[in-house]
Amino acid sequence: MGRQLKFEIFRYNPEREGDVPHMQEFTLDETPNMTLFIALNRLREEQDPSLIFDFCCRAGICGACAMVINGRPGLACQTKTKDQPTRITLHPLPVFKLVGDLSVDTGVWFREMYAKTESWVHTTKTFDPTKEEERMDNSVAEQIYELERCIECGCCVAACGTARLRDDFMGAAALNRIARFVVDPRDQRTDEQYFEIIGTDNGIFGCMGLLACEDVCPKGLPLQNQLGFLRRKMGITAMKHIFRKK
Repeated sequence: MGRQLKFEIFRYNPEREGDVPHMQEFTLDETPNMTLFIALNRLREEQDPSLIFDFCCRAGICGACAMVINGRPGLACQTKTKDQPTRITLHPLPVFKLVGDLSVDTGVWFREMYAKTESWVHTTKTFDPTKEEERMDNSVAEQIYELERCIECGCCVAACGTARLRDDFMGAAALNRIARFVVDPRDQRTDEQYFEIIGTDNGIFGCMGLLACEDVCPKGLPLQNQLGFLRRKMGITAMKHIFRKK
């Protein structure tokens, strides 16, 4: 027989009149290979159908089931209960707008982030659908692919000390997105143009270097390397600008 798990889950539905934030306790018998995703679905089906949380793919691809698990942001579908103590505390991700219980709206944040970072290839070339695709070295394509693996779960933002203190901070997800275009040879933006986007306290210079973002990234993205790369590049760009003025 498996362990008996106790769940302490944050409950609050802003849509329900008179509801107040509180923690609610549930008990559930553990089954082999149980994930938090399975456990939450069982709790909703067997004990409380009003429990609100998000899921979609169940395979660590969509990022919808991100939440704070025993104080650490992570994906419910990737977290096995056998790796957790018998008492499991669940909270919604901070920073993002709360929908209800464990569900938050990451979509608005990421949409605004894409607008801030101008997340598209900037080029003066006219697209010709009859031509072959523009070729690039395999090593560059692999770099771009590595940075494109972000699933927009919001874990890195929720774990970021600066983002928790300031809602104007772009966060690791946005800076990683910029790094993706910096290495893309098809994007014709200059370092000065990138500096206009991230060369402030709201961008790369607001990062405190705690690197909790990389610690909790469910896809294992090399965020530490990218943040260091951008900090050096933007620092050099700033120095060039200062000396040109002199």
